[in-house]
Amino acid sequence: MKKRANEALELDEPLCCCEYVDRQGGRSHVAACCCDCEDLDDACDRWLKKEPQKADSLSRLVTMVSDRLRVPWFWGGARRVDLSVLPPLLLLPVLLHIAALHFLLGMVVLTTLPVLVLWYYYVIHRKKGRTLFFLSLALFSLGYMYYLFLTEVFPRGGVGLTQLGTVTLGVALTLASLIHTKREPGYVLPHTADVHSTVTYHSSPSDRDPAHTGLNGVGQEVVLANRGSGSEQQGQGVEQRESGRSRKWCSTCRVVRPPRAGHCRICGVCVLRLDHHCVCCVGQANHRSFLSTLLLFLLTSLYGISLVLRSVCPQQNLLSALLYCPGVYNQYSSALCFTCAWYSSIVTGGLLHLLVLQLINVSYNVTEREVRIALRDKTARSHYWGLVVDTGVYSHGFRGNWAEFLTMGEGLHTPSPSLTDLV
Repeated sequence: MKKRANEALELDEPLCCCEYVDRQGGRSHVAACCCDCEDLDDACDRWLKKEPQKADSLSRLVTMVSDRLRVPWFWGGARRVDLSVLPPLLLLPVLLHIAALHFLLGMVVLTTLPVLVLWYYYVIHRKKGRTLFFLSLALFSLGYMYYLFLTEVFPRGGVGLTQLGTVTLGVALTLASLIHTKREPGYVLPHTADVHSTVTYHSSPSDRDPAHTGLNGVGQEVVLANRGSGSEQQGQGVEQRESGRSRKWCSTCRVVRPPRAGHCRICGVCVLRLDHHCVCCVGQANHRSFLSTLLLFLLTSLYGISLVLRSVCPQQNLLSALLYCPGVYNQYSSALCFTCAWYSSIVTGGLLHLLVLQLINVSYNVTEREVRIALRDKTARSHYWGLVVDTGVYSHGFRGNWAEFLTMGEGLHTPSPSLTDLV
């Protein structure tokens, strides 16, 4: 009892940059990450004694590692590091350096890496899990390619300060656009007439990361909405029974979804004009900035690839240098630059395909979510092997669709429809 009382007293004191509150609610330090590891000791003891491991042994070890893997922070104590950000940081430089050793190794690595990324994507997409892997991969790929451009390509000559400044500006604009995209996608807000009370639930500090919740626990506000009168509820039920596509009431978010809004099962929120979930939810508020991020990244990447190939293979044409560059593996620095150009080309090709699909969808005024639903229900016309999908529901012509897309952010912070609109 004294120990718990002392811990409670200690938690009232502010945390230093290296301290944090662990999952048991106790105060800990990043330097003590290897101390008192009962789960790890038990697993090692069973392994040494050749005894079977417990059923939840692995999950408990992962939970312990994710709780203790932290970095010092300036305020609020040490921040937790998501385990999904580590594979790109550790594997990408190693694989690229291995691929630069020999032509055959380069073919194996550059073929296997996209396959592994796609496999991980489909696994996470099927489980509807939330991960920082793809955001970490995108940011680290951009940052690491820029670092190699500064340390390997620029010192070789052939790249002037103007070209370096152009690449730097492209990287900075891409990051700024990505930061803007990561902001609110346009959440569906409850109608003021439907809200009768707001309840705040408090839980212990151990339930969440104290870097985001504070020392005194976490408070989560839940808006309680009126379900309307009996006739309103009956009308709502009739509408939901008539067509599965007209279900406007979200039982999870407790809001009425306006047309074209959808519930993201990864983020757990309803988003206006939900398109898809990428590194974040892409909806009505950030869809344009998402397209601008793709466009800026592609332009910067294509320009950087051309500068690298011009430096490594000055005698070859840009289009043929990527396929045939004699003597590039005679020097390790040239081989590394050539390998990174190939890696950037693969990433650029994937994002170019995504951008083309997005532009086609905007031209036909459909979202990726609506495309999937229409293809599943066989209610849309598909052309060019599914590249063009036209639902014919919201289309106003090419110019009208683009005009609506470029102005759809105006008046965004309007609440969702009233519950009486369900009838």
